[in-house]
Amino acid sequence: MTREAGAARVRRPPAERRAEILRIAMETFAERGYQSASLAEIAARVGLTQAGVLHYFSSKASLLTGVLDLRDSTDIDELGHERPRGLAFLRHLVETTRRNTEREGIVRLYTVLAAESVTAEHPAQAYFRDRYRGLLALVVEALEEARARDEVADDVDPPTAARVIVATMDGLQLQWLLEPGSVDMARATEVVIVRLIGRDLPSSG
Repeated sequence: MTREAGAARVRRPPAERRAEILRIAMETFAERGYQSASLAEIAARVGLTQAGVLHYFSSKASLLTGVLDLRDSTDIDELGHERPRGLAFLRHLVETTRRNTEREGIVRLYTVLAAESVTAEHPAQAYFRDRYRGLLALVVEALEEARARDEVADDVDPPTAARVIVATMDGLQLQWLLEPGSVDMARATEVVIVRLIGRDLPSSG
């Protein structure tokens, strides 16, 4: 690196540098997994020393937390301040799978880290456990709202249906990553939900 390039790099605003580190870390974790990726590799790809990266993130685990928070912010922005209710929330899940086909990096990151998190002492294990609990609770609540409005079949069991829906979404993402174009995730997700609840979903409009 030339002295001029180094000086230009130092002058970059901290927020911009932090965002760049997160972006590179997200790409690296998605490609190699958390365990195989190293701070040295991430630092080299950013153009910093390890000490430079640690100036913004205190540890590799802290960097992982930042990456996961960044991923979550995308979902929060899409959901808005007030989540849809009843069947509208299930339609939201279908539309989320549709949008996921346009952000392969985020889908790959989630799939890789979720699988890794089942290993002993993985720093993201608590995150994914809590995330699954939270997502399941939201789907159960939406199904119960729909049942109260007589929008789903009487024999629907919300906790069981919620687990099937979440498992379907995760399984389809894995198939799509392994063979892009082999599956229409949104259509397949909607088919499963409609079969489970015995009702069509409202339109996305």
